[in-house]
Amino acid sequence: MEIAKLIDQTFLKKGATKDEVRNVAEESKKYGFRGLCVFPEHTKIVKDILKDSGVKVTTLIDEPTGSSSHEERMSLAENAKKSGSDEIDVVMKIDIFKNGNYEEVLDDLKGICAVLPTKVIIGSGYLTDEEIRKASELVKESGAICVKTATLNDPLDHSELEEKAKHIRLMRESAPGILVKAAGSIRTLSDLEMMVEAGADIIGTSSGVEIVNEAAGSGSKTDEDWRKLE
Repeated sequence: MEIAKLIDQTFLKKGATKDEVRNVAEESKKYGFRGLCVFPEHTKIVKDILKDSGVKVTTLIDEPTGSSSHEERMSLAENAKKSGSDEIDVVMKIDIFKNGNYEEVLDDLKGICAVLPTKVIIGSGYLTDEEIRKASELVKESGAICVKTATLNDPLDHSELEEKAKHIRLMRESAPGILVKAAGSIRTLSDLEMMVEAGADIIGTSSGVEIVNEAAGSGSKTDEDWRKLE
């Protein structure tokens, strides 16, 4: 398995220039990442570069806690589709979820998932273990393709990756049959390997280039080793 195919390269910089966005897209094509995750305003630029490259364009919607109205979120999803996005990463309505309004959370996600293949960010660092289980179940029920740990402002920092690995295991157990994506403070090859060993199918990171280059020079796991983890 190519490590690059596990990685959703992430470029989430407010105020980025068009040249910066284009450079990241060209880099993503060069390295053959699974995808490139960007803000809505950058979707069309990267799609023009990544079209027919095999690298998926993912648009991040309603960060960091999913506080926009359902109508606003649907509009963001539809606009992402019009701009050429292949997938959506959307933040679950975390505050609504924390207050136990599960039907509202589920109905919102079902609408968005009907627009494009969707990875739902549950913000696991904000949640208890039981809430992680419940959120993962809702994500699967919504029709999403993937449940994801975190995005911007993840409460878990790099020193707490073991806790994130525990969250991955809970998500895997609670939402069998869909993908699991780990993101937030994953910066090195060993970080990636920890998440994959915990059950992650996709790694979201802004350090994809560094990780792939580290793997190329380190004699990391062979294809057979990776298959044993799948």
